[in-house]
Amino acid sequence: MPVIIKELIIKAVVEETPNGGNSGGSGTAKNTQEQEELIATCVEQVLEILEKSKNR
Repeated sequence: MPVIIKELIIKAVVEETPNGGNSGGSGTAKNTQEQEELIATCVEQVLEILEKSKNR
């Protein structure tokens, strides 16, 4: 007998860093570079998934 999910609830909690996030200095440039690398990696993975789903 199949199980049917009629509702899916996803909850997330976002917390600020104790440093206040963008607290200036060379740390900000490093964080920006890390964020850009993370975004690029995510975009690549999403594009790969979309390409695989097209080929099916």
